[in-house]
Amino acid sequence: MAESFGVDPERYDRARPRYPDALVERIVAASPGLDVLDVGCGTGIEARQFQAAGCTVLGVDPDARMAEFARRTGVEVEVATFEAWDPAGRVFDAVVAGQAWHWVDPVVGVAKAARVLRPGGRLAVFGHAFDAPPEVTEAFAAVYRRVAPDSPLNLRPADSAQPTRTALDIYQAMFANAADGIRQAGGFGEPEQWRFAWEQSYTRDEWLDHLPTTGALTQLPLDKLAEVLEGVGSAIDKIGGGFTMPYVTLAATAARTGPA
Repeated sequence: MAESFGVDPERYDRARPRYPDALVERIVAASPGLDVLDVGCGTGIEARQFQAAGCTVLGVDPDARMAEFARRTGVEVEVATFEAWDPAGRVFDAVVAGQAWHWVDPVVGVAKAARVLRPGGRLAVFGHAFDAPPEVTEAFAAVYRRVAPDSPLNLRPADSAQPTRTALDIYQAMFANAADGIRQAGGFGEPEQWRFAWEQSYTRDEWLDHLPTTGALTQLPLDKLAEVLEGVGSAIDKIGGGFTMPYVTLAATAARTGPA
């Protein structure tokens, strides 16, 4: 799945949300300089935001299609997994990963980040937690169970009485695990968790443009994808043709300790 997002990089770059400016500014302010390594940079969404904040950014991504798109937008990218990437003696002031660190080995990745960061350099991994309106979420779940009944993403039977975990619950656990990985790997001070709340409004067409960029749908056959989008689109029509999404962007971050 990690390398399935490049099936349509144009859509991915267009439809995926950006990161709060406050997050970018806080990472830059907490770093000793402006040289940034962007792990799993994708199409360059956060890389361009760091460039706009005055940083020099190098991206690393395993998907050549995503990397090529990012290069066309002015981001320098090298194609590799972070674990296999060769820094060739280069060092950075910040290592960042937006919506990508869960694809990286949580201890090996942190140890490598420590090796390529200057003393005081900052590791910051972050991502968005969000839950669409219940009507939209329920429509998605129902049609997804029908078109992809064997998917491991169908974790809870439709008639289960078990409470559903929210995206924020899941992401808070994910970033707590990321903080634990930072502690286990060593080389960093005590990790902090940052949180930024914001909103974004979507029309029906904008949300249906976003959905195919999510991991559950990037590998779905086109006919089944069309069924999912039809079902979700009908649900959005019933609630007025659009909605406002509350987002929470979470980050786990720490500063590198020790000698150069």
